Amino acid sequence: MKIAVIGATGMAGQAVFEEATKRGHAVTAIVRDADKAREKLGADATILVGDLFEMHADVFEEFDVVVNAFANHKDAYLNLDALTHLLHEFRRLQTRIIFILGAASLVQANGTRLFDFLKELPGNEAWIDEPRYGVLELEILRATPDVFWTAVSPQQNFVPGPATAHRTAKDDLLLAEDGKSHVTAGNMAVGILDEIETPKHVRERFTVSDF
Repeated sequence: MKIAVIGATGMAGQAVFEEATKRGHAVTAIVRDADKAREKLGADATILVGDLFEMHADVFEEFDVVVNAFANHKDAYLNLDALTHLLHEFRRLQTRIIFILGAASLVQANGTRLFDFLKELPGNEAWIDEPRYGVLELEILRATPDVFWTAVSPQQNFVPGPATAHRTAKDDLLLAEDGKSHVTAGNMAVGILDEIETPKHVRERFTVSDF
């Protein structure tokens, strides 16, 4: 398949790029800094340089699947802006798009969202915008019937690391064997590529966890 990864130099995007390449797909990294991309992804990586917010349907129509791994942790509203921009452009396309979201919208064992816990933590002013916007992103996706979207959330702790054993669910916050909620970038990438190759969650969200 022809796969594009937006934000391929970030932790999630790089892992997806490398897993897709390993599986033999034709992968393009969509990035703002070509030198950084070649340093991280290799001199032979196929790179498309540009600003996501200035890219339109004609850029994406050649791909079978686009993975949006764009993430701005400082100005979290830009993550929502990126999602709505891409939805607008993908309404014209048959191309599938996979959005990597956060974990805040996952449902805990008590039936409440992780965000409901996070918003009550003292001193959260410096970081609460990112999970808040992440919840809104999922709500917007679920109200979008005319784009071939899939959303994927990591667990509460999303960390660097290779692919090991993993499991998936739809909307639940999962606990690994150590009793904690976490997933490595490698396991996320495997879960995403499995979904690309064998779609099970078109217009749905799913999540990946370490075992």
